[in-house]
Amino acid sequence: MQKKPPKVPVHRPPPPKHVRIIGGDWKRSQLPVLDALGLRPTPDRVRETVFNWISHLWDHQWDTAQVLDLYAGSGALGFEAASRGAASVTLVDSHPQVVRQLSEIKDKLKADTVTVQRADALVLAASLGARGARFDLVFLDPPYQQDLLSKSLPLCLKLMNDEGLVYAESGTPLPFPEDAASGEEPTPAWLAPWFPVRQDKAGMVFYYLLQLRAAA
Repeated sequence: MQKKPPKVPVHRPPPPKHVRIIGGDWKRSQLPVLDALGLRPTPDRVRETVFNWISHLWDHQWDTAQVLDLYAGSGALGFEAASRGAASVTLVDSHPQVVRQLSEIKDKLKADTVTVQRADALVLAASLGARGARFDLVFLDPPYQQDLLSKSLPLCLKLMNDEGLVYAESGTPLPFPEDAASGEEPTPAWLAPWFPVRQDKAGMVFYYLLQLRAAA
């Protein structure tokens, strides 16, 4: 009987203990990061770039923005949006310890426009879409290697206001039709309705601002 090969431990760099809010009312406030379930907050440098993109596209007008963060984790993206004046921010996570910490941060910052919800992201997104909820900005920063972007983006089709934006983060580049035309792999159906308004790469992080092609 052939012996099974020994399991090789998977090494990953530990998450930072804190991330900071970059702009707005709570600028420089630190958010604690749990070392739980591979939590991987979006780096400060990437968040600064992304929020500069959004602020430029919106002419710095955040006060009417309805924001949904489906994989909230540390809350860095959602609390950053709230700090800049978003009208409402819904933070979603399924891990009870993470949700507890997000609630504590909300209370500490007196973030009245922020709602913290414990839920499965895919189930909640489908439910919100069915109820007619609409958002101007949806953050999709799910755990890598779980194929969650391909499941989440189709659900966002029913969640977007006109010219709404989706921030998507991935450990691999997303194959858009423009890339397929140049000989890259064909664009999957779940990605085809979306257009990259902005995109960049930092280390092994590929990040995008997406918009529906009909609105782009």
